Amino acid sequence: MFACAGCGAVLTVPVSRVALPVHAGQLYGHDLLGPLMEPGTYAVNPEPFGPPWRTWDEVGAAEAQARGWYAPAHLLPGGPRGAVVIAPGDVRGTVFIPGCSAGYCCGLDGRDGPNLACERCGREVATRIDDCSYWQAVWLHPPAVHRLAGADGPPAVTSWEALPAQRPVLPPIHPDGWWNPIWAAAVAAALADLLAETDGTPVTVPDGPVADVFRRSIETLLPAGTPARTLAVAGPGLPDVTADLVLVPRHPQNGELWPAPGAVPLAYDVWRHLAFHRERRPVPGAGAMPDEARRDDPPPRQPPGPFRPDWGIFVATLARRPEVRRPWLRRLHDRVRSRPYREPF
Repeated sequence: MFACAGCGAVLTVPVSRVALPVHAGQLYGHDLLGPLMEPGTYAVNPEPFGPPWRTWDEVGAAEAQARGWYAPAHLLPGGPRGAVVIAPGDVRGTVFIPGCSAGYCCGLDGRDGPNLACERCGREVATRIDDCSYWQAVWLHPPAVHRLAGADGPPAVTSWEALPAQRPVLPPIHPDGWWNPIWAAAVAAALADLLAETDGTPVTVPDGPVADVFRRSIETLLPAGTPARTLAVAGPGLPDVTADLVLVPRHPQNGELWPAPGAVPLAYDVWRHLAFHRERRPVPGAGAMPDEARRDDPPPRQPPGPFRPDWGIFVATLARRPEVRRPWLRRLHDRVRSRPYREPF
């Protein structure tokens, strides 16, 4: 649990640490999104979070690189590192701070910093974000809270083999019929990491689910031709593969990356679908079936159009890679940043 650093009042229910979700910094659409974190979990942001906001020119290239930014960004956060994020429903003993209700149209966006105070002593302790386009979350302000150790110690990390039984399937198509925004964020981050490993050389993408979400982007952003690097999926439960680049899972609890040469990290839930999903396709049968008959009711959801990675996550991930200082990759970064909705985004 986490408590107020001023008076010691408990501010959360018991929570267990997990890896920071890849879509933590995502802005998506103009509707209300769900909670960023699963109930009973928390994650820590290693990067500076929140105000004061500073422009790239104010920070300067040298300081920005020292903070892990290797390409320009519109605004850089100057808040403390180590902000703890939890689901809004896991907060206890806080009240809203009058006058700290900045938002776009449907809620709070946290642009001005902490907007929640400790109910007992009034200390500013957290920032609630629930506006449209944002994943709903409460970010605990690091200087204002401290962690209370659990009586049983930290929970055991689930083995790779046991993960599938404990995590629900994350389908690529959202219930509203569109591509899942979490998929858009996860693939965008992996795409940026993949490009940073290629030196601008062609990459061949295997047929199947991987091609559905990666091929169009890779063929758009990288040149065609030979020789080309090969891409494959590797990880727990899969046979060994020989490829130049391999999509491997990141453990959802501790962020550990499955070790493999040429590893390109991918969020576990998305990796799991790409690694083990086998699409059911109609095959000729021995008898005849009426035209109006369907084997699936309702039928499987079909993609609404070509997959589009999240350009914001792509640019932010690329900007944190030292390789973006290479001329070809910097040009690509600047092109996507200046024209974000150009193909394939």
